[in-house]
This record gives sequence, C-alpha cells and structure tokens, in this order.
Amino acid sequence: MPGQSALVIPPTTKVVKVAVDAASGTTPGLRANAIGLREVLFQSITGMAPAAAVTASIPAGAGFAGGAMPLAVLIALVACLFSASSIGLLAREMPAAGSLATYAARGIHPAAGFLTAWGYILVAVLIPPLVLLQLGFTVAGTINSYWSSYPASLWWPWALLGALIVLVAGYYGVRTSARMGTILGVFEIAVLLVLAVFFIVHAGGHNTLKVFGDGYTSGSYKGISGVIAGSVYTVLAFGGFEGAAPLAEETKNPRKTVQKAVIFSTLGIGIFYVFTTYAVDVAFGPGKFSSFTIDSSQAASWQGMAKALYGFFWFFVFLAVVNSTIANANAGVNVASRMTYAMGRIKTLPAALASVNPKHRSPVVAIVTAFVATCAVALGLGLGYDPVTAFSMVATGIVLVLIAVYILMNVACVGYFAQSRNRGGSRWNVLLHLIFPVLGIAAFAPAWLTAAGITVFSFVAPLPAPVWYMAPGVGGFMVVGIIYLAYLYAKHPQRVNEVGLVHLDDEPATAATAAAAEG
Repeated sequence: MPGQSALVIPPTTKVVKVAVDAASGTTPGLRANAIGLREVLFQSITGMAPAAAVTASIPAGAGFAGGAMPLAVLIALVACLFSASSIGLLAREMPAAGSLATYAARGIHPAAGFLTAWGYILVAVLIPPLVLLQLGFTVAGTINSYWSSYPASLWWPWALLGALIVLVAGYYGVRTSARMGTILGVFEIAVLLVLAVFFIVHAGGHNTLKVFGDGYTSGSYKGISGVIAGSVYTVLAFGGFEGAAPLAEETKNPRKTVQKAVIFSTLGIGIFYVFTTYAVDVAFGPGKFSSFTIDSSQAASWQGMAKALYGFFWFFVFLAVVNSTIANANAGVNVASRMTYAMGRIKTLPAALASVNPKHRSPVVAIVTAFVATCAVALGLGLGYDPVTAFSMVATGIVLVLIAVYILMNVACVGYFAQSRNRGGSRWNVLLHLIFPVLGIAAFAPAWLTAAGITVFSFVAPLPAPVWYMAPGVGGFMVVGIIYLAYLYAKHPQRVNEVGLVHLDDEPATAATAAAAEG
C-alpha cells in the first residue's frame, strides 16, 4: 500500500530547506521570491513550446492519426488535465526544486522519488536537443528554399547558436530566463492563433466535426490504433506543463502560484492545441492530412501553407517557431538544472551540480552540464541520421519517460493524501485524490504502451524503426539508475531518503533542524 511504504518524517522535524542564503556565510542557494505567477505560468507554457508543438510535435503524429489528429490532441488534453490536477495538489503541499521527485518520494517511496528524478532529468535534458533540432532544420530549410546555394543539410550551426543563447540566459539567472520565456511565449501564441483563424475562414464549407472521430486515420494505422499512435506525439506537445514546479524555490507564494500555473497552462494551451490542429486539418483537408509534414520547406506544412495562402505571413510563422524552440530549450535547461541542483545538494548526484553563481544565483555547473548534453544529443543523432529522424527519435524517448512519470504522479497523489497526516485535518476528497488520478493513469496507458512497442492490446501498434530504438535505450538508462540506486542504498541510504526532504518550509530552516533531519 502507498501509505505503508511512503517516507515517514518525524512530527517534530520540519522539512529542511537545504539551500542556505549567502547572508548566513554559507553556500548561497537559489534566489527566493525572484518571480511571480506570470513568469511561472509562462515557464510551463514555454515548456510546452506552443509554436514548436503545433508545427512539429503534433504533425509528427499525422502519419498515424491522419485527419483524426484533433481527436488525438483532445485525448492527450484530457489525460494531461487529470495529471495536472494531481501535480498541482502535490505542488501546493511540497513546493520544491526537486518537484516531481519529491512528490514521488513522499507519496510512494524514497526509491520511487530517486527513479523519478533520474528519469525526469533525462526528459529535461532531451527537451533542448529536441527543439534545437527543429530550430536547425527549420532555419536551414527556409534559407535553402530561397537560396539553393545554402545546403539544407547545414542545420547544425543554428542548433548550436540556439544552445549558446540558452546557456547565456540561464547563466544570468532565473529572472532573465523566465522573462525571456514570457515575451517569446506571447508572440508565438498570437501568431498561430491569427493564422488558425485564417485557416478556418479559408476552409469555409469544409469545416467539420468529423475530424474528432477516427474516420480519417491513415491507411497503415486504421481506426483507434492510429489515433493512439498519433497521441504519442500529442502527449509530447503537452510535455512541460509541469515545468513550473522545479521553480518553486524561486517563486513568490509558491504553494498557490505553482498549482495555478500547472492547471492554467495545461487547460489554456490544450484549448489552443485543439483549435489550431482543427484549423490546419480542415484547411489542408482531413482526407490527405496523413501527408502533412514537420519539414517547413515543404508545401504540406504550417509554414508552407502560410506562404501559399497568405504570402509574407510565412515569415511570422517562421519567427514564431524560432522563438518557440529557443524558449522551450530555455525552459528545458531551467528544469534540468534545477532538478540536478536539487539532487546535487543532497549528494544523490555529484555535489558540484549544486554550485551556485554567487552574483546571479544560478546553478552554473548544472546549466553547463545541460548545455554539453544538449549539444551531444543533437549533434550525435542529427548527424548520425538526419535532423528530422533524430527529432522523432528524441521525441519518442521523451514520451516514454514522461508518461511513466505522469503515471507515477497520479499514484503519488493517491499515496500522499491517503495518509491523514498529510491532509492537515481536511477530509479525503474522493474525486481529486482518487478518481482523477486513476483516470489519468488509464488515459496515459495506451500511448505509453505504443511508444514502448508493447502490443498487449489489439489497438496498440508499434512504432517503426529507427524510432522504436529509443525504447531499449531509455530502458538501459533506467536500469543504470536502478543499479545506482542499489549502490546508494548500500553505501548512503540517507541520501535516498532525503529526496523527499528537499523542499521549502514556511519558515527558514536552522542548522539544528537540518542536523536533526540528517540524523
């Protein structure tokens, strides 16, 4: 039972805030109260990369779901709303840089918390190369379509440039990186909303609600199997809605602010995804939507349609995509660096990752580590295959871990609130604490099975090569995590337990309290 295996904290011991302020003469922590609801909300929004998702992540599923992509988006929205409810409730109770890892540790077991952190760090590390691959092939393809002398294969300098921009923004601290995300997020949403309205007007009498059924799925993935396969990539489009949680220690009134950001971003961007996907589907033609592509140099793409129908408007779509990729890479580095920072400061990862720049209060070693990993993945897969294939591979790897983490968050919600001491005297809410989490698990299961290639149901169809190669790759990474977890339990068991302790309390922790918690 979750209540029996969950981490138990003595009632006399307050939860420890491990990072200490520079004024105390010790190592500085993250900058408290640096950002508010607006910045935190857009951390989650840019974490989903609305323009990049609409023009690449969602169309990546068109070969499976075809003209039924709006239904695939709607299924992902419902699943993510259930999980957003669970994550929001847990964020209200445990505002933490460790975020999802802390939730799993307190709601399930410290080992689950560690493995959640291990997997989620992989997700956060893979997000920047995913969108920077898109930045590379979008910019290179666009230049090549106007100046054929520029090779479309020369995409990698643009990916590296984006990585450098994110590195600099991260170094100067969360205020700089979060405010950059706010500005870029507003621009990209506005551009695609306007274009979606144009598309619906252009479709005229071809507007139809039949795209919310499974009648327009592609030839090789018929019916609900195609919709579920397409939902693998629509779930990717939502990935990052929980991105506000790791910024809790730098947020004003985090117990309320983070919960609002997670729920509002999921609902708002979900409606945006459904609307824009419907618009491009009916404008292009549901019957042939399976040929829609993420390659912006092709006519069957968002940028190509904007160019064909509205001339120079394609340039605004191009700018929105470029902005979105940079903003999303920035959000990914924010999450990856804060998660590794939180794990480094309790020494479940190398302690150097907890190093903070004394002036900008940014976790500089963690940020540089994320930058190196971004370049290695983007260049390794992008040059080894091609950037578009690498995009699909990285996307599948992210979804495999991300859905598993979301499922664990639903389990953690049940486990945490099932313990009466965690409810603060309030009553057990069957709807929020049980029914919603269970529905979230059920809604995510088919997409996870599809991404993993586990055909236990007739409606689950495995993905093609080389995309499915990511399943054993991710599995190997998690096996390494389990081996490392066994080592920690054998040599440093307290470090695993502390995954559930690294979050803020309402009062500053004293040295005596910290010592008591460590003992």
